[in-house]
Amino acid sequence: MLIKNELIEIETSEGISIHNITPQIEELLATTAIANGQVLVFSRHTTTALAINEDEERLLHDVKVHLEKLAPPSEKYLHNDLHLRVVPPDEPMNAHSHLMAMMLSNSEVIPVVDGKLALGTWQSVLFFDLDGPRTRSISIQISGE
Repeated sequence: MLIKNELIEIETSEGISIHNITPQIEELLATTAIANGQVLVFSRHTTTALAINEDEERLLHDVKVHLEKLAPPSEKYLHNDLHLRVVPPDEPMNAHSHLMAMMLSNSEVIPVVDGKLALGTWQSVLFFDLDGPRTRSISIQISGE
């Protein structure tokens, strides 16, 4: 079995940003000789997430609105009592981002069939930064034969 490990870096914008990382994953897969196997996509941050869904502008807006209703940034959260914790001087008040991330997933596994991602017609691999702007890294592990 062959295994390839790579990182994708994303520069994100302020607040909640959603990025279609399918093209980057497809590019990495194309550099391997793997015809059948899987791709593991793993988010390396506690205020980010991954999902497989449709990359459609109005749907992505609806997702952002829905997440903000579930964990409003304006609510009082104990995690935001920064004076009660040892934190770096630039630590943001981001409890809402952690809560949003816990409602989503930090990894996805996509089958590889005949050298291609076996995604459905409207499916894309979406990366969510819930606490931007930042530089984020996503681990990609491609394995198979």
